[in-house]
Amino acid sequence: MYQRILVPVDGSVTSNRGLDEAVKLAVLTRARLRLVHVVDAMSYALALQTASAPYPVNAGVSMREAGEKILQQALARVASHGVEADTVLLESFATRVADMVTEAASVWKADLIVIGTHGRRGMGRWLLGSDAEQLVRTASVPVLLVRVSEP
Repeated sequence: MYQRILVPVDGSVTSNRGLDEAVKLAVLTRARLRLVHVVDAMSYALALQTASAPYPVNAGVSMREAGEKILQQALARVASHGVEADTVLLESFATRVADMVTEAASVWKADLIVIGTHGRRGMGRWLLGSDAEQLVRTASVPVLLVRVSEP
């Protein structure tokens, strides 16, 4: 059974949906969670152009500080269910996010990765890419994709 579940988080609705499913699994299996946030300079730059940045723009807050805040909010969400968890902040300036998450899962010896996904298809997936899809292709452990429909 799953005892070590790694959960990438970014503070989005999609990410939180994945986190909620990971918490449910952890409660059922008495697993421990590791919450991972990747500070990704490329995603930040693209988000500035699309106004969907997970980090406050021009608010005097570094990406690292914002990432720590995202992790602490996710940790509080997990703790409210009595599940044990820890957090890891990773920084990516040249490495794909999916590769960093895969490596973190391998180093920690995770049994499962749980991640929220939009389930985009066609042009949306081509334009925006899919960290979840890349993760499924590269992970050495099972990956549970939690799909969230876009409004």
